[in-house]
Amino acid sequence: MYVSAIVLAAGLGMRMKSNTAKPLLEINRKPIIVYSLEILSRHPQIKDIILVVNAKSLKNILSLLKRYRIKKIKAVVLGGKLRQDSVLKGLAQVDSCADLVLIHDAARPFFTSSMVTSVISEAQKSGAAILGVPVKATIKQAAGRRPQAAGIVKKTLKRENLWEAQTPQVFKKDLIIEAYNKYGRNKVTDDASLVEKLGEKINIVAGSYKNIKITTPEDLVVAEAIIKKCNTE
Repeated sequence: MYVSAIVLAAGLGMRMKSNTAKPLLEINRKPIIVYSLEILSRHPQIKDIILVVNAKSLKNILSLLKRYRIKKIKAVVLGGKLRQDSVLKGLAQVDSCADLVLIHDAARPFFTSSMVTSVISEAQKSGAAILGVPVKATIKQAAGRRPQAAGIVKKTLKRENLWEAQTPQVFKKDLIIEAYNKYGRNKVTDDASLVEKLGEKINIVAGSYKNIKITTPEDLVVAEAIIKKCNTE
């Protein structure tokens, strides 16, 4: 089974309000991107890694690959303007022999090797699998995202049916390529959304509430707490 991993690290992280690119910010003195690359490079089922970066962080990330001795890097490519553009750049580098494609956001440093094994195993059987956790909060649907422009509550969604999608997400190569060829111009926040548009079923594998996506400065505080707790367990 040939599994190729695409790691997305091309975002500028505008909401982080930092002059340092988000993948290069440190948690416990280690750059965020290194956590993901170490797990994937050491996983026995991952054949190679395609790293998608932005031009501003390219030089520093290449230096980190050497410093931390990251193996299995097949290609380092520049991403596009939107997330889906970056995925397309990564998919273009996937080997023709690959059976499965794993796609992961570098801003999620706290997934585990066992999660990778589980989501690969499910995708191998069903064709498409993602990590996810049940939603804890009560979710209200409103007109917009910003508090000052959200308007009134339209409805309360049934929490028992809601899951928070995480990465890694794994798909049969031909399936994810077909999804991007047909719907890749749609603005989406995860890759499974495009596969859903093909009418394919997506299977959810248990993720972890620790598998947070680092987006804002507050998330860095939470990330430091996660690392501290893990180091004391």
